[in-house]
Amino acid sequence: MNHEEVMTNYLFSFIDGLIQGGVRHAVISPGSRSTPLAMLLAERSQIETHVIVDERSAAFFALGIAKMSQAPVALLCTSGTAAANYYPAIIEAKYARVPLIVLTADRPHELREIGAPQAIDQLSLYGKHVKWHVDLALPEGSETMKRYAQATAVRAVTESVQTPKGPVHINVPLREPLIPHLEQQVDKLIPPMKIHTGMLSMSVAQADELASMLEQKQKGLIICGPLDDPSCAESIVRFGKKVGFPILADPLSQLRSQSSMHEEIIDCYDTFLRNEEVKKTYQPDIVIRFGAMPVSKALLLYLQEQKDAYHLVVDGGAGYRNPNFLMTEMIYCEERIFCETMTERVKIHPNFEWLNQWIQLNTLTKGKLQSFSTEELNEGELVLRMSRLLPEESLLFVGNSMPIRDVDTFFHQVPKNIRILANRGANGIDGVVSSALGASLYAKQAYLLIGDLSFFHDLTGLFIAKAYHLPLTVILVNNNGGGIFSFLPQAKYPKHFEQLFGTPLHLSFEYLAHLYEGEYHLIHDWNHFEQELSKTNQQGLRILEVQTNRESNAAIHRQLWANVSEILSLFVKEEHL
Repeated sequence: MNHEEVMTNYLFSFIDGLIQGGVRHAVISPGSRSTPLAMLLAERSQIETHVIVDERSAAFFALGIAKMSQAPVALLCTSGTAAANYYPAIIEAKYARVPLIVLTADRPHELREIGAPQAIDQLSLYGKHVKWHVDLALPEGSETMKRYAQATAVRAVTESVQTPKGPVHINVPLREPLIPHLEQQVDKLIPPMKIHTGMLSMSVAQADELASMLEQKQKGLIICGPLDDPSCAESIVRFGKKVGFPILADPLSQLRSQSSMHEEIIDCYDTFLRNEEVKKTYQPDIVIRFGAMPVSKALLLYLQEQKDAYHLVVDGGAGYRNPNFLMTEMIYCEERIFCETMTERVKIHPNFEWLNQWIQLNTLTKGKLQSFSTEELNEGELVLRMSRLLPEESLLFVGNSMPIRDVDTFFHQVPKNIRILANRGANGIDGVVSSALGASLYAKQAYLLIGDLSFFHDLTGLFIAKAYHLPLTVILVNNNGGGIFSFLPQAKYPKHFEQLFGTPLHLSFEYLAHLYEGEYHLIHDWNHFEQELSKTNQQGLRILEVQTNRESNAAIHRQLWANVSEILSLFVKEEHL
């Protein structure tokens, strides 16, 4: 066989390994050195290919697909700085535990480190931010090397989906000529490789010991941080009901937006835990945490003060998440299995007085928050109204900084299946548009709540909506700068605040919508907002721009928190007279 035939068989074997591992999407950025892999991926009907020019946007798009589908996604780019543009998304994937298969084409070994064009050191390019990396051997025609290529691909996918999930990197050196033989008969590898991975669980002895310990606790809290997989929500609720512990559910836990509502789910803690009397009065003897650390700073500060409580962390990803250094015990067990096991084993008489006090705190706070309304467009009320209008089986992707915090405070339980996602691995404001568009592939209706700075950061991502006709409604909160800094100590230093932190953009986003052939609406009032957001089954890109004022928005938030705090202080005094 000649070079092209050898390369074709070898790379087809490699791609077969990806398919056997479960890869069904490949996001490709065009380039020369990656030509054979790109063409052969496009030939495989089992893999849906997406071509995106900007590598940074492409990587976040793949991240969004993988987050929503809970399955590994392949990324492919050419050699050189193209591969470096993947880095932000790879970092996010590592800390958010998202499986990505990163394929970087490269010059052959003889052209490295000698000044050849578009040749950089791509070995270990992503450092500790990938779980595993390998420099693939150059294509060879032997049966052994074809099986090596297949096995390497299967191993890469397996590494990416094993706990904790994350990105892996395969560097693929290729010699010219680079055009594969698409018409040739490709050798079949029989039998295909299969690797099965199980779930983390507890032994009978461990489960019995934990159940016995839980039976001694009367004032427990269940903390649910971000959990991309909604399948464990039901088992967490059943466990909470069995032990009589309130469930403090982060908006990304998937517990606030299910088909049914549960009073045990506490969704206003970010507001009522700002009250010092509440924090001093209601102190748990055990804290059980699932998922990553929650968004709410008020909750984190409250937990930091619970030094006498038993802190149990359940981590189905076998990682180490203990930023407050209070963990008493770590259980490496899949969250659903833990809850089902404990629900079955624990023999407990729930402390309903403790549970009801938390429910009352939540009800009082929610009543005040949900009755809040101003004629002026503001960011908190926007989330309240949005949560009531989003349709069943929709996706809400949330930008970082203020949007996710407002969702934490103002998006309360709704009896609708709404998937809420955000990039909370590294909490960056980059790549959010592209991530939302990737996730939208698996949603009936997709919505993105995002601030103007984060939106500006990923303008090239909007091209994906245009190129693939993806329906995405963007709720653009334009406060002309970094709204979160108005809540931080930097706001007390006006001399440098606007230049260094406020950073106003002064952009007209209407022109951007036209550039990407999207629909644009500048929202004038609340009726206009609800009218536009209520339109379902819309096709293509829609941008609903809501202009707010940073200073006014911060003042409204603080006044609302103060009003709620006053009511809560009275409640605490009456309860403990």
